[in-house]
Amino acid sequence: MATPAEGPGLPERVLLFDGVCVFCDGAVRWLIARDPTVRLHFAPLQGETAAALRLRHPQIPEDLDTAVLVERIAGEERVLLRSAAVLRVLALLDSPWSRAAWLRVLPRFLTDVAYGLFARVRYRLFGRSAQCHVPTAEERLRFLD
Repeated sequence: MATPAEGPGLPERVLLFDGVCVFCDGAVRWLIARDPTVRLHFAPLQGETAAALRLRHPQIPEDLDTAVLVERIAGEERVLLRSAAVLRVLALLDSPWSRAAWLRVLPRFLTDVAYGLFARVRYRLFGRSAQCHVPTAEERLRFLD
């Protein structure tokens, strides 16, 4: 049986996230609430969809501290990592959240340093969950794993 990442049913945008990170889980639920037109779908980095996407895109790291956006544009997939993924996701949201996309003018190494610093302390600040959040029936349509 093919995972959504292998088959033709891969959504236009998939955000891969750390499924046991309490902050990441909260961020996904925050995004769902602010994305009523369903531009984003989600899959944990620990899941089958992420594993299948890693086969096609070796630049997707195995570590769990990297947000990854896989976006299909004109039939081609592109992979955005760390701060680039976060800023692109924010740009997809309605105002006022899309205004944060102006941060893309900053040098990537600076935004990635800030991203990396936060990624290193997120477990200490917010904790870990023993399991991935169980989505509601409505949210389930947005999750690939």
